[in-house]
Amino acid sequence: MSKTSKRYSVRMAGIGGQGVVTASHVLSNGVIIDKGESTMVPFFGSEKRMAPVESYVRISEDAIYEIGEIIYPNVIVIFHTQVITHGKSYTMPFYTGLKENGVVIINSETALKLHPDEEKELRDLNAQVYHIPASSLAIDVAGTELATNMAMVGAISTILGMPSPDAIEKSIRERFLGKGIVTSGGTAALDNVIEKKFAKKAVLVEKNNDVAKAARALVIEKGWDKWFAEGKQTASVS
Repeated sequence: MSKTSKRYSVRMAGIGGQGVVTASHVLSNGVIIDKGESTMVPFFGSEKRMAPVESYVRISEDAIYEIGEIIYPNVIVIFHTQVITHGKSYTMPFYTGLKENGVVIINSETALKLHPDEEKELRDLNAQVYHIPASSLAIDVAGTELATNMAMVGAISTILGMPSPDAIEKSIRERFLGKGIVTSGGTAALDNVIEKKFAKKAVLVEKNNDVAKAARALVIEKGWDKWFAEGKQTASVS
């Protein structure tokens, strides 16, 4: 029997200033470093802090021919609780289109209290909702909340089982030490803010990698890395 290839669609949602687009770059490039295939498309309106931001990442062990908005994600990643509590998202409700047996990852210290109808719809989808204290991890490990996005990358990649930890580390290094990929003035400005937090770029890379590793360790400790590994989800790109 032939092995089923891993193919996932990831929709990320957050607010301006959190590095959602950078997180998408790191995740997508990590897959490519691992010899997989990936496409990544950011989506945002006004480039300002606290404005809604979405990004769509397709990752696969095989060829990908799709690009653009992800309507039916396997994984939804919420970088800020206001995406849910204040409706700061271009996709509402936040789990719209989530595939059956999908996963929602929320950056939050505690489990959010959802509306009963939302809880029922997520149960009907047999969705797994994971709350990870990404911002706290970033502050504790890197000394700045600006590394929250790398905690989310560490969590996503571990839950999906791709890309590998080594590829994530190399992708982070390429993002901050290489020529980098800048898609907007907002992303460039955020890079400047982050770099000022550290004396040298090498320290920046080390701290971001440490945050990603801390998130990975937490996901493994919680057992969240087993959901897709045990075939709970029929993976596909859409």
